[in-house]
Amino acid sequence: MANWLTQHKENLQQRYRNTLREKAIARAKVEIALAGKRVTDYDEDQLEVIVKAEEGKVLEKYRNSAFVIVLLALGLS
Repeated sequence: MANWLTQHKENLQQRYRNTLREKAIARAKVEIALAGKRVTDYDEDQLEVIVKAEEGKVLEKYRNSAFVIVLLALGLS
């Protein structure tokens, strides 16, 4: 039973990370396009930095949203 729970927890975490990464990549592509550049203008290390920055932004957005939902649920907003 414990092994089953551990597997599902890890599977859920991996799906969460993959979804977060996909959203960050999509946002990074938009940022690059808005800058008037192409993805091919950057090397792999630069793209990784851009995507990591976007991951941070996406995480912050979700954290803020979750915090507001908790406040609303508690009637503190």
